[in-house]
Amino acid sequence: MHVMSAYNDNKIITLATELLLKKGLLSARGAENRNLSIETRASDGSTRRFWRFVVNDKPVCIVAAPLATTEAEIKESRAAYYIGNHLFNKGCSVPEVLGWHEKSGLLVFEDLGNKRLHDVVVPRNGTVTDVSLVREYYSKVIGKLVHMQVEGAIAFDSDWCWDGGHYNKELMLERESRYFLKAFWLGLLEQKTPEGILTEFDSLAERGAEAASDYFLHRDFQSRNIMVAEGEPRFIDFQGGRFGPLGYDLASLLIDPYSSLDYSLQEEFEDIYINEISKYIELDSTLFRKEYQILALQRNLQIIGAFSFLSQVRGKSFFAGFLKPALQLAQQRLAQQLFTDMPLMKKMIDQGVTLLSDKLLV
Repeated sequence: MHVMSAYNDNKIITLATELLLKKGLLSARGAENRNLSIETRASDGSTRRFWRFVVNDKPVCIVAAPLATTEAEIKESRAAYYIGNHLFNKGCSVPEVLGWHEKSGLLVFEDLGNKRLHDVVVPRNGTVTDVSLVREYYSKVIGKLVHMQVEGAIAFDSDWCWDGGHYNKELMLERESRYFLKAFWLGLLEQKTPEGILTEFDSLAERGAEAASDYFLHRDFQSRNIMVAEGEPRFIDFQGGRFGPLGYDLASLLIDPYSSLDYSLQEEFEDIYINEISKYIELDSTLFRKEYQILALQRNLQIIGAFSFLSQVRGKSFFAGFLKPALQLAQQRLAQQLFTDMPLMKKMIDQGVTLLSDKLLV
């Protein structure tokens, strides 16, 4: 059972108003505050609460607060504050953190508007996707991602992280492959654990852990966490940041089921990434491409587990519609020569596509 916060919506709004007054974003004289409106904003997979503060029809900021004040939620809020300030000060493409209230976990962010990268790939008004525009924005995103990965790692303090400072084998097993097994295979599909699958998971994680992991890792770098403000991409939801390998965030971006990029575009953007990162470091492109494939499969397992959990346990049906494309991406990847030693995983994914289709028909 989730313990509700002592800071209800009204208290959070009061605290946020006080922070904005101190910052000078609201007038102490109060004249403009009579024209202040506060809009409740929806979240995707998060349990956090969000509001937009608007004065005279002009957005002022986004306010976020945890649902409760558990130790984990306050630590997550602290991570968002310190990591956000660090990245902003490094010139990374993130919103400015305008305020933080430690006891409640309240955070005040620069408002980046409503347009996401996802809206560029899948336009809301039903118009046909402009592929040239997709190329333009993804090229910008990749350039800014590379900058964040390299510059964001400089003077980054893993003590800021709220649930581990490094992406490593243990995290891959606990939060990705076993998450896939528990939430999707055992939970959603109600199947039995295949004998030997844990060995395959261990082998995959061992290979993934061989990649150099001293770069900044966002760990949820997908199209709904990338805003487009005044034509420029800006990155949000970085509170899970830590040290990690280069290929993971790129994989998160390119295999993102929300956008379902054509495979030819994924390959094109992978080439752009290699060109961009080579401006910062010496890169063995052959080794990077191999590591990318391994990390992309790890990310794919995490996505399937997360979407299963969010749709079934959290009751957020929005995510159920993206499970099939996520499974199909995993099918394509496991068909590659690199993964011939993982027949059980391939069989689970193949069966998962069929079982999921049958389940959705019920």
